[in-house]
Amino acid sequence: MNYEKYLPVGTVVLLKNAKKRVMIIGFAAKGSETGDVIYDYIGCLYPEGVISSDKNLLFNHDQIARIFYIGYIDEEWQNLHIELKKAVFNASSSVSNATAPNTADNSTSSVTAPNT
Repeated sequence: MNYEKYLPVGTVVLLKNAKKRVMIIGFAAKGSETGDVIYDYIGCLYPEGVISSDKNLLFNHDQIARIFYIGYIDEEWQNLHIELKKAVFNASSSVSNATAPNTADNSTSSVTAPNT
């Protein structure tokens, strides 16, 4: 099954070139050292969970190599998913229009989850 961004909270993934799994705990996060860069996800090590805020990971959907578990999906998640995609698209369009035309990332890249 293919999953486009954004995956629900609680999803456990392995990032490319990583050995340790990560659990998604949030979305559209800015790194304090990366200025206006907005990452698709914020995650924590799995199974340890949030140890401290400086141990959280910021990453993008295209950095996901494998999905191990999909978080809980219900109507509330589906509504948030729609609003999240709209908000991020609008934010990236505003930044793109201010800096260079036609540079917004409107992709719906997907990741395949293994059959379980």
